[in-house]
Amino acid sequence: MFRTSPPRFALVCLALWLVQWILGLLLVGYFWALSSPAVQWLVAAQLIGQTLLGLLILVQLPRALQWRPRRNPRPSAEVQAERQRIARELHDNVGSQLVNTMGLLDPQVPAHSQALRALEQCLLDLRLVVDSMDSGADMLADRLARLRHRMQPVLDRRGIRMAWQVQAADGIATPCGARAQHMVSIAQEALSNVLQHAQATQVAVRLHYVGEPGAWCLEVCDNGRGLPEASTASGTWPPGFGLEGMRRRAVQMGGALELVRPEEGGTCIRVVLPIDGAPQPLRQGAHGA
Repeated sequence: MFRTSPPRFALVCLALWLVQWILGLLLVGYFWALSSPAVQWLVAAQLIGQTLLGLLILVQLPRALQWRPRRNPRPSAEVQAERQRIARELHDNVGSQLVNTMGLLDPQVPAHSQALRALEQCLLDLRLVVDSMDSGADMLADRLARLRHRMQPVLDRRGIRMAWQVQAADGIATPCGARAQHMVSIAQEALSNVLQHAQATQVAVRLHYVGEPGAWCLEVCDNGRGLPEASTASGTWPPGFGLEGMRRRAVQMGGALELVRPEEGGTCIRVVLPIDGAPQPLRQGAHGA
């Protein structure tokens, strides 16, 4: 109980000290008249020590009362080091094997071309996983920049032009930790859908702060063929696009996911994250299909 509540622990310590100090004061009054000078000074020294201890508790009390649990738990140094080790192993071993396998295929052969695209997607997913493991408590803008660095070459090879609009807000900190991880995972899944399903030539990634009601808005919009009209009209989530996983991520971080079909065509995935939303722990199964 006390390990997870420093304010309560500090108040209990202060109460115990106050009881002990009052008892010590009574003992000083009792022994001072009945004891020898040596015992009198010994009791007085004990009372002075108790008084100094109480002053130290009072100095730390305001800080203890201001304690609040961290919204995004910070992993220990050991856990972070193990994550970085696993990330290096994945990058150096699995990543190099994928690159070597891709080098054995001829893109001019239709069957090889399809396999190359699949391996390219696997390599991209692997690199994004490595980035997420190594990012720690990075802010959302930094994570999105890393995502752009990974996605841009793949989009260029597919002939898809990407517009990038990530805007900061003065005095408003962008999400970090688990909330930023959720947001980037949603953007990653949306961009993956553009690569695999949309048949688009343009995609736009936008992040901006909306003053009313006070929320961050992240959009990934493309000019592709769009989702089935029956799904968007009924508000259901079509299978195979990872939309249900994106929706669960949005809910877990205290936000909401919107699926928009623009009049000019294509698809727009929009996630709205209130700055005072209550994030939930990241659970297995929240990844898109």
